[in-house]
Amino acid sequence: MSGDISPAGEHPTPRPAPELRASHADRDRTVDTLRIAAGDGRLTSDELDERLEAALSARTVSELTALTLDLPPVSSAGATVAQVKDVLRIDQRFSAVRRVGPWVVPRRMELTTEWCEVTLDFTQAVITQDTLRIDLTMRGKNLTIITRPGIVVDTDALTLEFSRIRVRRTPDPGVPVPVTLRVELVGMKSFGRVLVRPARRTFRRSPPGPASLPPVGG
Repeated sequence: MSGDISPAGEHPTPRPAPELRASHADRDRTVDTLRIAAGDGRLTSDELDERLEAALSARTVSELTALTLDLPPVSSAGATVAQVKDVLRIDQRFSAVRRVGPWVVPRRMELTTEWCEVTLDFTQAVITQDTLRIDLTMRGKNLTIITRPGIVVDTDALTLEFSRIRVRRTPDPGVPVPVTLRVELVGMKSFGRVLVRPARRTFRRSPPGPASLPPVGG
């Protein structure tokens, strides 16, 4: 027999398969899954922020997979996606309008109010598209829009009458954050102001130190 035949049971060691690189579409699907899970109450706000940051900076498919191992697949979350409205109409007078927590952002809003405080908090909102147009007819009181990294607010098409706009920028995170939602304000705001700001930071108080002992008397 030829000496070139390998001994029985011996096989060449296979090379490990290279890691699949993640595409923009892969990252977008993971981001959608995370946001829907947060809207269903499966992730806290802090967990969502941490995983979104990891998803947007992921380089491989396995890194993205690790972020959703404990969550339902996108297909099983279809009920939440189905709740997205094409147009959300709010017509209210003399009482507050608030959208906070994991609310589902519609594709368009028609907001008509008189002397109502209006708060739209996007820090935990479930976002399924990249643009939200708000057709605004608001008289009196203030409109407050609370953002998170990746959300920008465009007020160029908003007409002001005895009103003003104040925009507080999100602190620079140090790395570029892609725009995930553009909020476009269109229409009229009279007698009041529009405030756009990031969520307020919560600071933990340090635990109290040991009580100082009274001086020893002489």
